[in-house]
Amino acid sequence: MKYATVALALPLYKSTFTYSFDETAFADPLFKRVSVDFNHRAMKGFVIEVKDEIEDISYEIKSITKVYDTEPVINEELVRLAKDMSYLYKNSLGQCLSLMVPNAKKDADAAPFFDSGDFKPVKELTEDQRRAIDVFFQKRDEGKLLFYLYGVTGSGKSEVYLNIAERVIKEGGQVLYLVPEITLSEQISSNVRARFKDRVQILHSSLTAAQRLKSARLLKNGDCDIIIGARSAVFAPFKNLKLIIMDEEHESSYKSGSAPRYHARQIAQLRSKYNNAPLIMGSATPSFECYKMMKEGRLVRLCLPHRIGKGAFAKIRIVNTLSQKGIISPVLREEMDRELEKGNGVILFLNRRGYSHALTCNTCGHVFFCPNCSISLTYHKKSRMLVCHSCGYREKLGDTCPQCNSHDLSSNGFGTEKIEEEIRMLYPFAKVKRLDADAAEKGRQYVSDTLKEFESGEIDILLGTQMIAKGLNFPKATLVGVLNADQGLFMPDFRSNERTFELLEQVSGRVGRFRDDGIVVIQTTQIANDAIRAVELNDAETFYYKEMEKRRKLGFPPFTRLINIRVRSRNEEKARTEAENIESYLSQYFENREAIELYSATSCLIEMINSYYRYHVLLSVMPEEFSYVLKVLDSFKIYYKTQSSVSVEIDLDPLDMS
Repeated sequence: MKYATVALALPLYKSTFTYSFDETAFADPLFKRVSVDFNHRAMKGFVIEVKDEIEDISYEIKSITKVYDTEPVINEELVRLAKDMSYLYKNSLGQCLSLMVPNAKKDADAAPFFDSGDFKPVKELTEDQRRAIDVFFQKRDEGKLLFYLYGVTGSGKSEVYLNIAERVIKEGGQVLYLVPEITLSEQISSNVRARFKDRVQILHSSLTAAQRLKSARLLKNGDCDIIIGARSAVFAPFKNLKLIIMDEEHESSYKSGSAPRYHARQIAQLRSKYNNAPLIMGSATPSFECYKMMKEGRLVRLCLPHRIGKGAFAKIRIVNTLSQKGIISPVLREEMDRELEKGNGVILFLNRRGYSHALTCNTCGHVFFCPNCSISLTYHKKSRMLVCHSCGYREKLGDTCPQCNSHDLSSNGFGTEKIEEEIRMLYPFAKVKRLDADAAEKGRQYVSDTLKEFESGEIDILLGTQMIAKGLNFPKATLVGVLNADQGLFMPDFRSNERTFELLEQVSGRVGRFRDDGIVVIQTTQIANDAIRAVELNDAETFYYKEMEKRRKLGFPPFTRLINIRVRSRNEEKARTEAENIESYLSQYFENREAIELYSATSCLIEMINSYYRYHVLLSVMPEEFSYVLKVLDSFKIYYKTQSSVSVEIDLDPLDMS
């Protein structure tokens, strides 16, 4: 008889348990998934350790009832990573391990994503690209692990990544290539198809769990050289990981929206350290955290300051819409007429889907709110549905106000659906397509086909949300119209300027990548805003400097670390009381520690989501006290007892404060 330490995906912070197994019944179960009896129900867990003996105990040791895998699905590195994640993000070891392995009974055949090809460079490198590659390998050989490829949009960052990856693979290493959204991998695939033969796998959401297991097995056995994937690909079980690439590092989609709320950048840094494998991140708009690290010399900065080929920075036109009537300004209309006449492509960007963001009654003032969330319902005219973009609640729009029976209902604001309606009226002979989350519900193939059609010139006007703002190349596009640049500026979030700058800079970069006649029209009421001025003047450095100084004075990240402790309950009183109790519990540890600020318990910005009331306690921590706070939170997770029907979640470095 032998014994196994099994990690279960339970919300219990300490969730490893000892089970016995008979070697004649089961081969070595180490690093495999097993079924065990826990509290009279069958549960799946991971064996993280096998022992010949255990200390004397007073209770009965139960036996493993089933082993699912014929070979390990995790390894020592992933167990180490899960332990570090558990301590950092305050979730159980089993919960962290469950992120890393698809929930399939066995793997299935998954044909390699790419055809055979040769290791050939796609194009002649520019001087900037050659210099960046040379510096990377020089610093790598000196022992440096963390790099940042800071390059303007259209400067050829992808070619630098792939050139470096090619050399690392020839040296016998494996490569992890992270992208923020799987849409970007569609275009990346065309760049790697001819370079890495059939030893490439792509991880995306439409693969089955069995296919993901197949990809993992190929990696572990060394039969795959490079994995391309979104956030969760950071957990892929490599045999010889020697390079991690993280494209568009600034993107918020690298941060998980549910527990464990990990950030792929932090996980990539851990794996870089474990494997002595360089991590090269890159963006035209670095996160403030990485920008600070570059300034301090903790990241080796690789620069691509120029666009490749005939590419040139677009001409930026700022339009003050304070007194404007209508959605499309005369300036934007004039530019659209001119570019469409030439047969060029037009991109219209608005980061809000639906027809309007609120519906009101003009007689009594009633606003249509979601019954489950404290936000207004978005009107979708085509389906005549009122939809909550938070919890998914939907209701059919009636003909009258439910409060006073008035027929006088009006929509406020505008979304992509309303823009599409207006554009089709203005340009009845143009081919127009909309690409947002609603359109994307038609499937990945629809998204891919739409992007290809616009790229080839079959679509004249592409209208969309941030789905079309990043990382994509459209050679025939010459005009970008930003319909409402103010949209994110008035959010009660210290990152609002940063996000606005990132979005405007990225969407502006969709034109002028292959030619010198790109135009960007930005409609705004805030023409003096620092973020908008930085895009207009192509002056990112001044923007970063000013914004950094503001944050330094106010004690905001990246000069501090935030920890948000969220409390949820269907009972508002329980949620509020629990948050106040947590504040009281933690305050005893943080008194007289000036580098730690504990804010009073309060309701979240969106007080209710999906019928749960939400309160939170916020911690602001200077770097020198961060390890102490993690120890306090460790004690909190082990010893603090919550009320029944209340859930508590710890969010380290939150990006969404709502």
